[in-house]
Amino acid sequence: MATISAVTKISPKLIRILGCNPGPMTLQGTNTYIIGSGKRRILLDTGDKGVTNYIDNLKKVIIDERILINDIIVSHWHHDHVGGVDDVLDILENKDSCRVWKYIRTDDAEPVIKNSSFCFLENGQKFELDGTTIEVIHTPGHTTDHIVLFIHDDQSLFSADCILGEGTAVFEDLYHYMESLKVIQSLNPIVIYPGHGNIINDPSERIVNYISHRNQRETQILQVFKTNPATCFNEMDIVELIYTEIPEELWKAAAYNVSHHLSKLMKEGKLFQENGNWKLATPSTVL
Repeated sequence: MATISAVTKISPKLIRILGCNPGPMTLQGTNTYIIGSGKRRILLDTGDKGVTNYIDNLKKVIIDERILINDIIVSHWHHDHVGGVDDVLDILENKDSCRVWKYIRTDDAEPVIKNSSFCFLENGQKFELDGTTIEVIHTPGHTTDHIVLFIHDDQSLFSADCILGEGTAVFEDLYHYMESLKVIQSLNPIVIYPGHGNIINDPSERIVNYISHRNQRETQILQVFKTNPATCFNEMDIVELIYTEIPEELWKAAAYNVSHHLSKLMKEGKLFQENGNWKLATPSTVL
C-alpha cells in the first residue's frame, strides 16, 4: 500500500488533502479534494471532527494557493466525511457565503452542523467551474444519500466510499449498491479518485472486480448453507468460514455486509430466518 502524503497536488485542477484520521475502516484516512483551477473552488468532503492536523494542512493550501472554497460538497452523512464541516468553515474568510451541499437522507435525520445549513443536491445537478463541468450522481447503497462526482472533461470520477483505493466497501443496501456500481461502470471513467486509499488508474477492471466480488461472496454464502442444509448460521459464523483472507478486526464490518447478502437471499426465497439465525430454504419453508 503506497503511502498517501498529507497534501498532494495531483494536477493544476486537483489537490488531495488527507483527513489525518487513519483507522481500519478509513485506511490511511479520508481523502478530501479541492477541485478547480480558478480563484473559487469546490471542496469535496471534510474529514472528521476536531482533526487539527487536517485543518492546518487545508488552511495552508488555501493560503498558499490564494483560493476561496466557494462550495463544500459532502459525499454522504458518515462522520469521517461530514464531521469536519464546521471546522473547515471556521477557517474560511468567506464562510458566510460558502454553501454546504449534500444529498438528502431518506432513512434518518441529517447530521447537525452549527455554522451553516445544508443545500440539498439533486441527481444530475451540475457545477460549472472554470469551464469544467462537474456532475452529481446519486449512488445509493453504501448509504441512502451517497453521491459521486463525475468530471466530463477528463472522465474522472470521485467515488467517495462506493469504490475504495484498497479493499472493498461496506454497504447498507446490496441491491442499490450493485445498481450504483453499474451506473458508475456506464460512465466509463478513465481514473477514479476514491474517498479512501490511492488513486485508481484501472477503473474498468476495478469496477468489474467489485461486481464479481459481490457475486462471488453471494455464491460462497449460499454454498455454506447448501453444504450444511440442516444447520442454522448467524452472520459471524459465515464470516469465520469464508472471510479467511481479512484480519479479525474487520470481521464486524464483514458481518454487516453478510447480513445484507442474507436478507437478499431470503427475499429470493433461498434462505429463511429461524430464531434470529439463517437456514437453507426448502419447498416446505417457502410455501
